[in-house]
Amino acid sequence: MALARRLWGPWRRHFGTLQVQRVLDERIIGHDAGKEAILLALVAQEHLYIEGPPGVAKTMLAETAAEATGLSFFFYQMHRDTKLHELIGDAVILKEPAPEGGELVRSLTRPGGILTAELCVLDDISRAPGEALNVLLRLLNERQYNGPSTGQEVWKLPLKTAIATSNPSDPGSRYYTEPLDPACLDRFVLQLKTDGAVSAGRWDEAARIIDLFSDERNISPVSPGAAAAELRAASEAHARAEVPERVRRLLLEVLKQLVTKHGVSQKSSLLTDRTFLVKALRVMRAQAVLQGRQECIPEDLKVLRYLTTFRVPESVHAKIDRIIGKVVESAKANAE
Repeated sequence: MALARRLWGPWRRHFGTLQVQRVLDERIIGHDAGKEAILLALVAQEHLYIEGPPGVAKTMLAETAAEATGLSFFFYQMHRDTKLHELIGDAVILKEPAPEGGELVRSLTRPGGILTAELCVLDDISRAPGEALNVLLRLLNERQYNGPSTGQEVWKLPLKTAIATSNPSDPGSRYYTEPLDPACLDRFVLQLKTDGAVSAGRWDEAARIIDLFSDERNISPVSPGAAAAELRAASEAHARAEVPERVRRLLLEVLKQLVTKHGVSQKSSLLTDRTFLVKALRVMRAQAVLQGRQECIPEDLKVLRYLTTFRVPESVHAKIDRIIGKVVESAKANAE
């Protein structure tokens, strides 16, 4: 009981709001969906992909969250000539005597970058060349490294969350961005699109941004590691959170609705078992923790909106909240 009180106390006391949420709200105007997705990714220790045009705070969201959490941090700006060693550490040439005489020359990797960081921000990930991207995505998925310089040893990575950003890759886009392969994109459990206040016509939000940045003294410095203790407690609480059977059945019902009533198929979508039967539960448990609860409720299914963004047709994703809402309301009506 004492352990349970220690784990759940912060969420009851602060209504589930992490310090990192406060830091994000102080430094970044709007972007509520982006903030929520980042918090879910941090608590669930899953990866997040954010797509949007330049200059709409994608990178700022990720960097601010990283600074506030106090996690060891690696930032990398992807480009067409990105080399693997820039992501995993420097290549070191080692010379040693050979048993038969002469000299042996070996190339080793001095661990760095994604091999040593707890939180990674990978900017413009879609610009990475294939060789580096393939290794990167394998590292994100497996969270371990076994390369030429490790011998037979497998290096376990401290990586908790990676946040990748990209410009839109729509046909005819002026950003000259190639889309990530769907299977590659699937490595990022949470996904969302974002835009700017000006381009979206959110003028009240735009005015608040002007007010915030009109005087740099308005922008309070981030206290390094302000949320570190709470985030550790959240991760412990997440491991103990539960998804009751009634909520699991509703998750299955939402998936059935997508397939049978909304035309989601293998040809048009990517409804993988890994994402929607395993990872979805982790994200739902993270939502429960952020709300100060020990178990999920039907309303936590709303986080599926961050899983369907690029995995189902855009027309289906646009109404995912309504689909989930109808399933939840139907279950409540039947219970009565």
